[in-house]
Amino acid sequence: MTKNEESRFGGEIQPLLPGELANLIGERANRAAAASRFMDYRSRRADQTLRRQDADLELFREFLALHNVKTGDLSHEPAAWRLVTWGLVEAFVKWQISTGYAIQSVNVRLSSIKTYARLAMQAGALLPQEYALIRAVQGYSYREQSRIDSRRKITRIGLKKSESVKITPEEAAQLKQQPDTPQGRRDAFMICLLLDHGLRVGEVAALSATDFNLREETLRFFRPKVNKEQVHHLTKDTLNALKAYLDHGDMPRNGLALRRSLRNEELGATGMTERAITARVGFLGEKIGVMGLSAHDCRHFWATSAARHGTDPFVLQEAGGWSSLAMPRRYVEDNEISNEGVKLD
Repeated sequence: MTKNEESRFGGEIQPLLPGELANLIGERANRAAAASRFMDYRSRRADQTLRRQDADLELFREFLALHNVKTGDLSHEPAAWRLVTWGLVEAFVKWQISTGYAIQSVNVRLSSIKTYARLAMQAGALLPQEYALIRAVQGYSYREQSRIDSRRKITRIGLKKSESVKITPEEAAQLKQQPDTPQGRRDAFMICLLLDHGLRVGEVAALSATDFNLREETLRFFRPKVNKEQVHHLTKDTLNALKAYLDHGDMPRNGLALRRSLRNEELGATGMTERAITARVGFLGEKIGVMGLSAHDCRHFWATSAARHGTDPFVLQEAGGWSSLAMPRRYVEDNEISNEGVKLD
C-alpha cells in the first residue's frame, strides 16, 4: 500500500479502512474505464461504420462552428462534448431538414450523435441530465418522410438516390448475360452475387477465391455490418457464372475473387474497389437501358423478389444480414395485397 492510499489522522499515517480502500480502487477503475471509452468503442466497430460516423460528427462540428460553438474532435475526444447541449442537437436536426438532407441521412447522423454523447457521458465529459435530453431528441419515421419531403423544395443532398432503381426479372436476366470474354465472365459472376444473393457492395469487394466451395456449391463470407459470417448455397446462375470464371482461368487461385478491368475486355490485378464495382454495375445497366443502376439496387431486387415469393421476414432478415426485422418487413409489406382474403359476397 502506498502513502497515497493511506489517510492521516492525529499527525500519523493510518491505513485505509477496507471500505475506503474499495471505494478508492473503484474510483480509479472508473476513471481508467472512462478514459478509454472512445478507444474501446471504436476498436469494436468496422472501418466502414467508423468512416460514416466520423463524417456524421464532422458535419455536426461544422454546424456548431457556424453557431460559434468551438469543439474538438467529436469522434475521439470526450472533452469535445462539454459544450454540446440537446438544443444544439435539435437545431442540427432541423437545419438538415431545411437544408435538404435526406430523412434517412438525418436519422443516421442523429444516431451517431447519440452514440458518442453516451460515450462522452460515461467518460465524465457530459452531464447525465444533458445526455438524457439529447437521447430524447427524435428523428423521423418512414411515414413522416413523405410528408416532410412534400413540403420542402429541396429533398436530398449528396450522391445517394432518394429511391432505388427498379429492376424487372427480364432486366435481371439481361444483366446476367454478359459477353464470353474475361471481363464479361467476371461481370456475370459479379452481377449474380448481387442479384441472386443480395450481397452488399463491400461484401462483394471483400470476397476471396477461397470463400467459394465448388464441391458443396456454397459461398462462405463475412458481413461486417452485423459482424457475422454466413454461408449461402449458390444459385444455379451464380454457380454457372463461377464455373465459367474459373474454367477460363479468370479467377485468381488466391486473394480477392474479383479482378480489375483493363482495356480490350481483359482483366488486371486482383481486387475491385467498392467504387469500381458500383461504376461497373452502372455501366452494365446503361447497356440495357437501365439508367442510374447501382450495386445496392441489385440488393433491393433480391430482397423484393424474395418477399414477393413469400419468404418469411425472419428468414429474409437472416439471409440479408440485417440486424432487425424493420427492413425485411418493409419488403414483405410492400409486396402484400392489402385486401387479400377479403370476401364481399
